[in-house]
Amino acid sequence: MKNSRKAVEERQMNILNLVRTREEVSAEEIASTFGISKMTVRRDLQYLEDRGLLKRTHGGAISLKRGSGPVTEEEKIGFCRDSISKFAARFVADGDTLFINGSMTALNMLSYLDEKRVQVFTNNCAAVSQEFPEHVSIHLTGGEVRSGVMIGDYVMRNLLNMSADKTFIGCAAVYDDGEFRYDIPTEIGINEAMISMTTGDIYILADHSKILRRSVHENSYGSCTYDRQVILITDDTVSSAVVERLRRTGMEVVLVPV
Repeated sequence: MKNSRKAVEERQMNILNLVRTREEVSAEEIASTFGISKMTVRRDLQYLEDRGLLKRTHGGAISLKRGSGPVTEEEKIGFCRDSISKFAARFVADGDTLFINGSMTALNMLSYLDEKRVQVFTNNCAAVSQEFPEHVSIHLTGGEVRSGVMIGDYVMRNLLNMSADKTFIGCAAVYDDGEFRYDIPTEIGINEAMISMTTGDIYILADHSKILRRSVHENSYGSCTYDRQVILITDDTVSSAVVERLRRTGMEVVLVPV
């Protein structure tokens, strides 16, 4: 029987507080302090690192927040991504079947589904080590593993034999002309396959740091616009002018308060 989400969140916050207090803590000490396995420690530290709250090391974790200084941009982005994940969960209904791509923001959404019973098909390798509510059923697409995601023809063939009610995906960048950028070329085809086999809404999750980042992502391999109507979920620190330009492309934009 898996721990309740509330108990897991409380443990993770206690681990974060320990790391921030000590500035550096070993995995062995965390396991001993909280009476958990090293595998659970690794999952918790990965969860907290994905949200920009600490940094994992070879033998444990170190704090990103030194003393009482201002919140760093990395911590702010981590908080925004977590807020987007939590907000996106409200669009999932009990009994839904979902597609989720390699986006950690999309994958972390599953942690906030509480008692909703859902099936998830994903090419995100991190799904193996994450801890989700017990009613969330994870199915991996299979395929060649690269940069933490499964890619290749095998993934495509499997997806085209599946069906989902909704899709939640991420991207490397969103431009105000409605174009999306990806770092791995085959991600585009996989995302398009997920979208084509989805009967309901398509959600793209991207925090403010990914909006209008052409200079940062100029080496991204692929760009695309989707034929289907998509719903962009981002945080409300994106400027109103940018949001208006995105909406003029026909894209629905949902702003998450942070």
